[in-house]
Amino acid sequence: MKTIAIAGTFDSKGVEYTYVKELIESLGIKTFTIHTGVFEPTFEPDVSNEEVAKAAGADIYEIAAKKDRALATEILSKGMEIIVPKLYDEGKFDGIISFGGTGGTSLVTPAMRKLPIGVPKVMVSTVASGNTSQYVQTSDIIMMPSVVDVAGLNSISTKIFTNAAFAITGMVKFTNNKKVEKKPLVAATMFGVTTPCVNYAREYLEERGYEVLVFHATGIGGKTMESLIEGGFIEGVLDLTTTEWCDEIVGGVLNSGPHRLEAAGKNHIPQVVSVGALDMVNFAAIETVPSKFEGRNFYKHNPTVTLMRTTVEENRIIGKKVAEKLNIASEKTALFIPLKGVSLLDVPGQPFYGEEEDSALFDILRNNVNKDIIEIVEMNNAINDKEFAEAAAEKLINLMNK
Repeated sequence: MKTIAIAGTFDSKGVEYTYVKELIESLGIKTFTIHTGVFEPTFEPDVSNEEVAKAAGADIYEIAAKKDRALATEILSKGMEIIVPKLYDEGKFDGIISFGGTGGTSLVTPAMRKLPIGVPKVMVSTVASGNTSQYVQTSDIIMMPSVVDVAGLNSISTKIFTNAAFAITGMVKFTNNKKVEKKPLVAATMFGVTTPCVNYAREYLEERGYEVLVFHATGIGGKTMESLIEGGFIEGVLDLTTTEWCDEIVGGVLNSGPHRLEAAGKNHIPQVVSVGALDMVNFAAIETVPSKFEGRNFYKHNPTVTLMRTTVEENRIIGKKVAEKLNIASEKTALFIPLKGVSLLDVPGQPFYGEEEDSALFDILRNNVNKDIIEIVEMNNAINDKEFAEAAAEKLINLMNK
């Protein structure tokens, strides 16, 4: 029989969790309860808060005595990150559900993120309709808006709880038995201005028996790809669009953090990397662009997206960082340089066309990449030319087959 883990504060919201627990069990699914509250629970859980705190090296009674909610949340959240993946590996549950406000959401979502992709994870939260990136990050957590406060059973909350219970039950109860052909999995990065390139490359790879996952280089896209590479899901990387480094270094809104472009090299995954969209920094609406950038070359992509051309000096800094990350690799890495432009906007007649800026970028890469390990392939094409895209895809296939 399938089992759903129910994790939450059974002290302050015991009645609400009892409602969900009984509802799930009435559907023929077992429950496995984990108490994340500080005080005594309303019902006896399968895993006590004492066990959760102990996993983080703390004592629940000392935590309770301090009456520091922030400290309690931090410690219990750490304990959940440690204990929940272990319980899943032991076969204790098949999916997990929780609900809460900011505190309850912060308590359980870090543990949910530690579970493998594909394990059903539902978080009913008061903050689900806002920016949920800090809770979901690169996982597949389903955030369901609670609409009203999760404390209390009323005509609205019971409907939301019921829908959530039915959703998680359906996810664990029904299995897709349709057989899917297993193909080598390739990760590729794309932006609007490198779409033709990635589409050509994707078609080339798929025609030769590869499955291609395309990630939009919008910050979270790069982070997600890196996470999947770290998790061992990816067999080859076609990282043609490294634009997130522009935002990380210059100060745009679509950065992926300081560890972008590391996972493949560290994990010896074959990779072909290029300089797609390194001509631009991303901002929201034009009025949100910081005043320090006044007078720069801007392109209004749409009412909510503003692009800014990178300068010669910025391209030198970005190029040095890309080279630094590439040099992490010890094998099976190639850098493709499109000498005629790095995006749809960086070709003759387009607003970001810049031979000087591109030359600065390419020179830094040539001088800083470890050519004993990294193969540099320069082509007299723009990045979106079919010839360039297919050459990059072919090189990746060769690296994967080495």
